[in-house]
Amino acid sequence: MSINKAEQGWLVDEQPGGRGGKRFRKTFKTQAEAKQYQAWLKTKVTAEPDWKPERPETRRLTELVSEWFLVHGSTLRSGEDQRKRLEAMALAVGNPIADRFTADTFANYRTKRLAEGITPTNCNREHTYTKALFNILIGAKKWSKSNPMADLKMFKGSERELHYLDSAQIDKLLSSLAASSNKHVLLCTKLALSTGARWSEAEQLRKTQVRGGLVQYSRTKTDKNRSVPISDELSAELHEHFKKHGAGGRFFEYCEGAFREGIERAEIELPDGQMTHVLRHTFASHFMMNGGSIVTLQRVLGHKSVKTTMQYAHLAPGHLAEVLALNPLAKSRAAASDETANDSSK
Repeated sequence: MSINKAEQGWLVDEQPGGRGGKRFRKTFKTQAEAKQYQAWLKTKVTAEPDWKPERPETRRLTELVSEWFLVHGSTLRSGEDQRKRLEAMALAVGNPIADRFTADTFANYRTKRLAEGITPTNCNREHTYTKALFNILIGAKKWSKSNPMADLKMFKGSERELHYLDSAQIDKLLSSLAASSNKHVLLCTKLALSTGARWSEAEQLRKTQVRGGLVQYSRTKTDKNRSVPISDELSAELHEHFKKHGAGGRFFEYCEGAFREGIERAEIELPDGQMTHVLRHTFASHFMMNGGSIVTLQRVLGHKSVKTTMQYAHLAPGHLAEVLALNPLAKSRAAASDETANDSSK
C-alpha cells in the first residue's frame, strides 16, 4: 500500500488482493484524506474477507491437473492413468487459462473424439474424470469457482451385449490353452472361470491369498475385499503350480498374450473389449443359468451395486420360465385348454 504526492494531489495506489489483484487508484487534495481512504481499504479487507477482490486466474488447465494429482490422484491406484488422460485432454483443448475452460469446451472436444472413432463409453470416462477433478479441487479449497462440468450430461449409451462362452467353447478353449508353451495361462484361466475374477486379479494372485479353501481377492477395482471358495482340486493345483513355477510370492507370470493366442487357436470370436473379461461374464452367466442367487453373485463379483449384477438376471431359469408361462399366447392357450376341458366334462 502506498501514498505518493502527485501533481493533482495525493495518490493512493493499492492492490488489496495482492499482486495480480484488482488495483485501486484514487487522488485526494490532502494527505489526510488519502490516509483516511487507505485506512478504510485496510478495514474493509480485514472485516470482510469476501469483499477482497479475487485475484484473476492465471493457472493453466494442466496446472489444475497437477494440483488434483497432489491432493487426491496420487492416492488412487488408477491415479497415474487418470492424470495422463486429463493432461491429454487439457492439451487437446489448447490448455486454456483454467477459468476459461467451459462445458462448451469439453462438449466440442468430445465431439471431435467421436469423429476420430473414440467410443461414447471412453468419452463418458473422460467426462467423469474431468468433472471429478473440479469437485475434488473445490473440496480442497483449490478452486473457488463453480464446476464448469456440473450441468453437462454424459452420453446415454446402449447396453452392451455381454458375451459368454458355452460349455463346448469352454472345453475347446481349455484344450487350446493346454497346448500353449506358456506354463501359467491354463491354470490362470481355470481360476478366473471358477471364481469370476478379473484377469488382473487372477494373474496377480499371491500365495498368501489362497488359504482354507478360499481365494481372497484384495485391492480390487472397487476396493472391496472378497473371498470366493474353490474346490479342493483347484486348490491343490494352485499349490502344486506354485511349488514348480511360483516366483516373488505370485502364482503366475504375465500370460494375457498367451490367452489371446489360445482364443485364436480355438477360433472363438469375441466382441471388442471382451477378450479376457469374457471369463468373468462366463462365470456370472453360468452361475445364474444354474440357479444361483443374484445377491450371492453380487458378493462374489464384488459389485458395489446390485444394479450392475442385474445385467445377468435374465439368465436365471426362473426368469425364463416366467417368460414361457406368462406371455400372452401362453395365457390364451391355457384359457382355451380350460374351456375344452370344461366342455368335455359336461
